[in-house]
Amino acid sequence: MKKDIILCGVGGQGILSIATIIGEAATAAGINLKQAEVHGMSQRGGDVQSNLRLSTECIYSDLIPQAGADVVISMEPMEALRYLPYLSETGTIVTSSKPFINIPNYPDQEALMAELDAMPSVVKLDIESVAKDAGNARGANMVLLGMAAPHIGILSVEQLRNAIAVIFARKGETIVEANLKAFDSGVAASKN
Repeated sequence: MKKDIILCGVGGQGILSIATIIGEAATAAGINLKQAEVHGMSQRGGDVQSNLRLSTECIYSDLIPQAGADVVISMEPMEALRYLPYLSETGTIVTSSKPFINIPNYPDQEALMAELDAMPSVVKLDIESVAKDAGNARGANMVLLGMAAPHIGILSVEQLRNAIAVIFARKGETIVEANLKAFDSGVAASKN
């Protein structure tokens, strides 16, 4: 079994934290993992992207070929569209529905949503609102990971929860619980 995942967003949104959690879960499960990251001016709100390749078999490259991604997980809808050439015909986009407008020529939001809605398999949600409702305004990335969990498939929801606890353990139990609550809110939203 294998799963090729592209994570994308804007610097500071927590994409690399999601990659770290998925990597921790894969390592704990004994699943092979290759990862490649691009940090495009990430400190200034630039593009951040990570290729994650998970497999029960050997993995020979850390880069996902065009039309090879099973899932594109995006903190920002325009960034999701940027990686469409990498999405397989049967792949799924899991994205925030709320744009992060950090450039003056950001595309028309209605046109952006129409393009996403035209895709065969898209899961989108205002992850920032869900995170706030869960009591963790900074946990939008954990909501997104929870939404994506059923689409990752090679790892269970429980394996991802355990990885969140491991990754955030050094920050204390309150932070662990806040991130787990945000993650669980995303899992619940994915079922609706």
